[in-house]
Amino acid sequence: MEVVADHVKALDWEAIEASLDAYGFAVIPALLAESQCRALAGLYDRDPLYRSRVVMSRHGFGQGEYKYFAYPLPKLIASLRTTIYPHLVPIANRWNAIMSIDVRYPATHAAFIERCHGAGQLRPTPLILQYQQDDYNCLHQDLYGDHVFPLQVAILLSQPGRDFTGGEFVLTEQRPRMQSRAEVVALQQGDAVIFAVSQRPVQGTRGPYRVNLRHGVSRLRSGRRHTLGVIFHDAL
Repeated sequence: MEVVADHVKALDWEAIEASLDAYGFAVIPALLAESQCRALAGLYDRDPLYRSRVVMSRHGFGQGEYKYFAYPLPKLIASLRTTIYPHLVPIANRWNAIMSIDVRYPATHAAFIERCHGAGQLRPTPLILQYQQDDYNCLHQDLYGDHVFPLQVAILLSQPGRDFTGGEFVLTEQRPRMQSRAEVVALQQGDAVIFAVSQRPVQGTRGPYRVNLRHGVSRLRSGRRHTLGVIFHDAL
């Protein structure tokens, strides 16, 4: 997994931070190669790798399904979690300071997971989502417990136009006393989007204030779509 670690280290993290500050998300083109995407999507039917399967329509989440990985995580996913996290910690801590949230995150992912486990959040949260024709994901937030890392990553494992049509990644942002603003994030196979889990700071004329974000996926018109979700906190 050294190749993934080297790739992550070489990313333009200043530009990523600037995009997160401006829009609440940042796109990383070609974070994973096509072969890695195919390999990860191929794990979906290997049930022993997972701790649970969620059929979204049963819970009012939309249509489609997803599976949460069990520990130990596949090496590539574990590497993504541990190598991306340290680059996001300064952003997360700065955001919390601006929003007057009295939580700071440790420098390493291992230390943060130790914090989660100490609070009883023991279940891993990385997951693969599968959508087929007419499936969609309602706007939501991935919180899971008291200890929440405020940024997460989604990586598109399928190729738009070849494997599926429709199924765009969507973000909405609710600012105080304003209508919600929507962003449709165009991704290609292997692209990643880093985005705010629930809140981010915005600078207003009278100082900074918090905005609330949700994310989802629009309706698939055809085909099948797989996505890897990399969430940095574990669940209760």
